[in-house]
Amino acid sequence: MSWIILIVAGLCETGFTYCLGRAKYVIGTEWWLWMSGFLAFTILSMGLLAKATQTLPLGTAYPVWTGIGAVGTVLVGIFIFHEPSTFWRLFFITTLIVSIVGLKAVS
Repeated sequence: MSWIILIVAGLCETGFTYCLGRAKYVIGTEWWLWMSGFLAFTILSMGLLAKATQTLPLGTAYPVWTGIGAVGTVLVGIFIFHEPSTFWRLFFITTLIVSIVGLKAVS
């Protein structure tokens, strides 16, 4: 169950970076709404991370959490914000995914 909580926490990290990316392009009330989403996802992500670390080792949970967030953020950047998807960018994100799976395998 802790691994599921950790995965959801990582997805929430992707959610708060998405909100931050959207807030970059708007002003006024819409900016406040996106920043409220950013704050909500941040609190949820950190809370779920704290819950997951009650049973998972911190040295494993934190890198997996940040890795899921990093991979998710890169994918959101590529597919939603139309950032470049160069060979090297995809290569290094793949090595990050392999590292996350490796941490899970040895924990």
